[in-house]
Amino acid sequence: MTKTVIPEGYKSTMTLYETQDAISFIKRTFQDSLSRALRLKRVSAPLFVVPESGLNDDLNGFERAVSFDIPAAGVNAQVVHSLAKWKRMALHNYDFYPGKGLYTDMNAIRRDEELDNLHSVYVDQWDWEKVITKETRNEETLKSTVRAIVGCICSTLEMLKVRYPDINVELNPDVHFITTQELLDRYPDKTPKEREAAIVREYKTVFLMQIGDKLSNGERHDGRAPDYDDWTLNGDILFHNTVLDCPFEISSMGIRVDEEALENQLKKSGCENRREMPFHKMLLNGELPLSIGGGIGQSRLCMLLLGKAHIGEVQSSVWDEHTLTVCKEAGVNIL
Repeated sequence: MTKTVIPEGYKSTMTLYETQDAISFIKRTFQDSLSRALRLKRVSAPLFVVPESGLNDDLNGFERAVSFDIPAAGVNAQVVHSLAKWKRMALHNYDFYPGKGLYTDMNAIRRDEELDNLHSVYVDQWDWEKVITKETRNEETLKSTVRAIVGCICSTLEMLKVRYPDINVELNPDVHFITTQELLDRYPDKTPKEREAAIVREYKTVFLMQIGDKLSNGERHDGRAPDYDDWTLNGDILFHNTVLDCPFEISSMGIRVDEEALENQLKKSGCENRREMPFHKMLLNGELPLSIGGGIGQSRLCMLLLGKAHIGEVQSSVWDEHTLTVCKEAGVNIL
């Protein structure tokens, strides 16, 4: 059974035609704004990779990649979960220099994803990555980048509202920064999701930092793969979704691991065997550039800015009968 719930009295202010036009407007406007703000160049990206490369994202470690054989090439391939590691390799291969970076349209299939208002097995996002230096590999670079991304989101919303005056979504452009440990200290009796809900209701726009390592209670706030984000320099951008009254993650991002952080996190995760994979060897040998990067959900952003109650209102995917029934009874049009 899925967890789709449509708020009582919810009704979209847009027709299907208007929704499609607005989705196109948001995607064009935001990616242009993002590329200017972060100095990014658009590149082409793969839909699938060979598992032996070590380039696929392992997410929380239990999700199964969609795999298939390619007889003509004599190999098996996996549909990407994300491009977290591929992008860093691309920065190296394409000879990007510090201060410049890339972005791309990333499409993925996450077959084990739970289905609810916010989650689909189909994932579409802007994946981006930027070269930094040893001197700029710090928390201030992380925070300034977060502020720039939030600024792009808020400016896109304002331009969207000129085109569609009936949109009544409001976002707070001022970001509240807090670590997962500080959040635990503040709400020691709540679960991680309950802590996120509490802090986002209070500040509306939050960057939750340092995700992946164990906290003082011996638990992790959330899982993170050990071989792309540095767990001390990463985080999630969360907005308060007023339609659903819940935290709304729009981006997972961070400064990437250097040699020391990779060694440490592989050991903590029991994944030291990955040291022999091509990507990891290059990183440990200092052959890959230092970088910062992340993913920004395309359907997530459209859902947030358009005030939609279900992600199926802004993307085409496959849904279970429960979700289809609940949405139909509520008059919600699923694409």
